[in-house]
Amino acid sequence: MMRPVRTLIGSLLLVLIASLAGAVRLGTAQEAGKASQRSETGIAMKKPVFGGACKICPWGSMAEVVKAAMQPYGYDVQICYNCAGGPQAARFVAGALMPPSITQSLSQYPELHLAIQMPPPPNGPVDFGSTYANYAWWAYQGNHDYTGEGPRQNLRLLANIQDPTYLIAAVRAGSAITDLRQITEKHLKVRVVATGSGASVISAVLDYYGLTKTTLESAGGQLSTGMGVDERKNFDVIIGFGSLDDTPEYNIWYETSQKFDLTYLQLPEDLLDKLSKGFDMQRRDIPDGLLRGIDHPIPTVARTGNVIYGRADMPDDFAYTVAKAMDEQQDLLQWTNGSLNFSYNIHNVWKAFGLPLHPGAAKYYRERGYMN
Repeated sequence: MMRPVRTLIGSLLLVLIASLAGAVRLGTAQEAGKASQRSETGIAMKKPVFGGACKICPWGSMAEVVKAAMQPYGYDVQICYNCAGGPQAARFVAGALMPPSITQSLSQYPELHLAIQMPPPPNGPVDFGSTYANYAWWAYQGNHDYTGEGPRQNLRLLANIQDPTYLIAAVRAGSAITDLRQITEKHLKVRVVATGSGASVISAVLDYYGLTKTTLESAGGQLSTGMGVDERKNFDVIIGFGSLDDTPEYNIWYETSQKFDLTYLQLPEDLLDKLSKGFDMQRRDIPDGLLRGIDHPIPTVARTGNVIYGRADMPDDFAYTVAKAMDEQQDLLQWTNGSLNFSYNIHNVWKAFGLPLHPGAAKYYRERGYMN
């Protein structure tokens, strides 16, 4: 009587083993399929994904330069034109994240509609990219715009390309405002537009003057952080970064300064000192003639540096090639369509605050004698 039972158990075991084997084969096939899908992009495939921004944004222009510079070395750089939006760029690179959809990006950063149409993002995780030197450094430390997120200490510098932007404050000409303190002291009904990149810096300026949504609305005013059509025509005060490049982040300054007469304000020394020390910026003057209505240099704070950066797990030979390509083809920087003030400086191309330099890039800069 026991033999049939043993036979039945044995048969069941054989069926179970066969099923498990089939499941393993199926799982292996699925993983192989996923790996095949992942291998559509990547450094090993010579199709690395670059996290940039719109084609006429600084980081999008940088992406175009990197793509062209890497072509002679056999790399077909895949550009994600919507893997940015302020500090978001560093998150994509550090986390090797998949690019978002265009719809997702527009929902988070509606100002992108001001840019030209963006092509679909690559189907692969971000390998490297471009962002402000400040953002990369803050992401590495986990402070300012990245407070509470933890440090992203896997970020590594490949090259730092100069591109200065200046903090600017202006009011409509003819306004009685000569100092932004007057807004809260006199409970003025004004519409303040605090816009563009550098949200944490702009917030520090607003805090200094006590310009909150509540205080402004209590006087019948308004605080806006957008840069759409309404903000460009209905404003009393604008606070934000401006530069020599006419891009979606800054062209609100070009448009408003052409359509309206503006009076530009000099921010107090103690505020400028606080901003320069607290947000890793330099004390500089807004150049005479940067915008219509600026007829003399105005002391302010400025930032410079659009870094090309990746992760610590990036192969040394790839990091070396990126550094080499950007150096050998510096002339590409002068032909960009969005950022007309890129420049290559051998004295600081290899450094950005305390952001670690990738060993592969360091090898190249040492060979060239740019660093010790």
